Amino acid sequence: MPALKRILLVEDSENDVTLILAAFAEAHLADKVIVANDGQEALDYLYRQGPHAGRSAENPSVVLLDLKLPRVDGLQVLSRMKSDPDLKLVPVVMFTSSREEVDLVRSYGLGANAYVIKPVSFQELESALEGLRVFWTEVNEPPPGSAPVLEGDE
Repeated sequence: MPALKRILLVEDSENDVTLILAAFAEAHLADKVIVANDGQEALDYLYRQGPHAGRSAENPSVVLLDLKLPRVDGLQVLSRMKSDPDLKLVPVVMFTSSREEVDLVRSYGLGANAYVIKPVSFQELESALEGLRVFWTEVNEPPPGSAPVLEGDE
């Protein structure tokens, strides 16, 4: 069995987090999902600050990043990541409900690797997440510094 890959989910909606985690579980997708509930928490995780100061140095294999977040919005998180030599290679998928062309253009302009509009139905969400997970954690070769999750690792 291949090593599991870490996914960072940055989402402020408790309902969306519950549905996304349920979709991963329903599809028997056993990847390690770390949840950050706002942009600042995501940056703390990525930079190993605050409650994440003791985590291992490996970056996630992919970041699923909501656009509209409290404290620090998704575009600011994306901008920080893509301007940082240690994080710029980490794939970022904007996972948002925004269909605004300006958000799409700004996301790609800042270096997003993909822009996915959150599906409305649970079945569509499950299918979209399965496709994202398979591509970013199995098909795609992650950049250096992304490590598999070992048993008991967080």
